[in-house]
Formats: sequence, structure tokens, C-alpha cells
Amino acid sequence: MRESAGVLLYRDGPDGLEVLLVHASGNFNRRAPWGIPKGLPDAGESLEAAARREALEETGVTPGELAPLGHIDYRKSRKRVHCFMGPAPAGAAPRCASWEIDCAEFVSMPRARELIHPDQLPFLDRLEAQLR
Repeated sequence: MRESAGVLLYRDGPDGLEVLLVHASGNFNRRAPWGIPKGLPDAGESLEAAARREALEETGVTPGELAPLGHIDYRKSRKRVHCFMGPAPAGAAPRCASWEIDCAEFVSMPRARELIHPDQLPFLDRLEAQLR
């Protein structure tokens, strides 16, 4: 099973909790769901280090303190995604820092639930449970 690692950064927004999501670029992904910034670990790289690197490479945001949020397995592909959660750094201004994505932004939790890949939805549930 292929494994990737990503980060779910959060902050308090004007309408409550917001999370940082990205959308993959390219015509093929035009209608694809959004997701957490994530990617494959390099040889010898820890999952957390890979998650941090991918967040920076895709959004230009350097994560601070992170905590594990578990993993999910995609239903249609043989891929496992490990997620780490953490507060967004003060003043974080995400941008499309890689050709791999065409949008990176903080969205409200209700909007995130509409946009995110259905298999990644448990990450939002787990984040909310951890923050209670």
C-alpha cells in the first residue's frame, strides 16, 4: 500500500474554525475534490517530516507544532494517508507554491465538509473532536 502524509492546519476565522485545504491543478482535476496538503515521503523521511515538507512546498506555510491525527485508506485506490494537525502560524498566508495545486486557502468547516475528498472527511471529524 502506498503511503502519503499531510497536514491539517487550523485557525480561528471570522465565522469560527477554518482549515487549510488545497485543490490539485490540471484539467483532469477540474472537478476533483479538495484535500489536505500531502505527498509521498522521501526515502528515509519520517511521515511527520514529509507532511511538514509537503505543506511548505504546496502552500508556502511552515507548520509549527503538530500532533498525529491518524490515517485513512482511500476506498478506490490502495493508498493510505497519514495526517498531522496543528494550529496555523500567526499571519499564515497560503499561496499556490507548487505547480501541483491551483488553489490553497483557509475555508470554514462547513465549506471544508463540502469541498474535501469524502475519504478525508474523518480528518475533519477527528480535528473537531480533538479541539473540544
